[in-house]
Amino acid sequence: MKKRIFKGAATALVTPMKEDGSVNFERLETLVDEQITGGIDALVICGTTGEKSTLNYEEHLKVIEVAAKACGGRVPIIAGTGSNDTVYSVGLCRDAEQVGADAFLMVTPYYNKTSQAGLVAHFHYIADRVNKPIMLYNVPSRTGVAIKPETYQKIAEHPNIVATKEANGDLSSVAKTRYLCGDSLDFYSGNDDQVIPILSLGGLGVISVLSNLAPGAVHTLCAEYFAGNVQRAAELQIRYIGLINALFSDVNPIPVKAAMNLMGLEAGPCRLPLVKMSDAGLANLKEQLQKSGLLTG
Repeated sequence: MKKRIFKGAATALVTPMKEDGSVNFERLETLVDEQITGGIDALVICGTTGEKSTLNYEEHLKVIEVAAKACGGRVPIIAGTGSNDTVYSVGLCRDAEQVGADAFLMVTPYYNKTSQAGLVAHFHYIADRVNKPIMLYNVPSRTGVAIKPETYQKIAEHPNIVATKEANGDLSSVAKTRYLCGDSLDFYSGNDDQVIPILSLGGLGVISVLSNLAPGAVHTLCAEYFAGNVQRAAELQIRYIGLINALFSDVNPIPVKAAMNLMGLEAGPCRLPLVKMSDAGLANLKEQLQKSGLLTG
C-alpha cells in the first residue's frame, strides 16, 4: 500500500500580495493558521491558485518555507513543484523538501507539452530522484495535455507516485482510470463543483479553491460523505454551486482573491498578467457571497 498524503479537504492556498505586488509573508502566516483552525486537512502551497507561475525561484521556496513553519506539522504541506522542464522540477522538489514540503504536486508539462509516453518518462524521471510522495495534477484546460487512463496506469506503477488531482472534468475518464489503477493511485477532485461525483468514484477528497473562503464547510462536506451522510454532503455541494461558478467566472485566482478581499481576508491583488475582475463580475461575486452567508451587508 502506498503512502497516503491526506484524506478530506485541502486548500489550494492563495499567495497574499501587498499592493506593490510583493509577497505578504506576514499575512501568509496568518492565512495558514486560519485555514488549519478552520478545519482544513491539508494545504497546497504554490499551486495555480498560489500564482506559482509568477513567483521567482527564491520567492517560490520562501512561500513554501514560511507556510511550512506556520503550519508546524499540523497538516501536510503539498508544494507545487511541477514544470515543463523535467530537470528543473527535480531541483525545485529537492529544495522544497529542504524547506518543509511533505509532498509534491506535479502538473503535466505545459507549452512544450509532450506525448503520453513522454508523460510517463517525465514523471518517472522525477519520482526516481525525489524522496517525498508525488501527486499528479491533470488539468488540460491549463496545460494543453491530458493524462489518458492507460497512461495513468503506467505512471502509477512507480511507488513514489501516489495520487492525482483530477481536474479534466471528464467523469467517464476518471471512472476508467480508477478501474485501471485500482489501489495504486489515490484520487482527489480538482474541481469544487465535482467533489461528490469524485468521492462517489472512490476519491479521497478535494483540493479546493472555495475553501480559501470556507475551510470548515469544505472539510465538513467531505467528512459527512465519509461518515455515510451522502445527502448532507450533497446539500453542501449544491449550496455553494452559485459561489463556485462565480469563483471560476474569471481566471483563477482573480475571483477568489477578490472574494477574500471583500470578506476582509486580505489576499491583496494578483500579479500581472492577471488583472481585476470587471464591475459586473465583481457584483455577481458579491451577490453569491451574500447568498452563501459568507458576506453580510
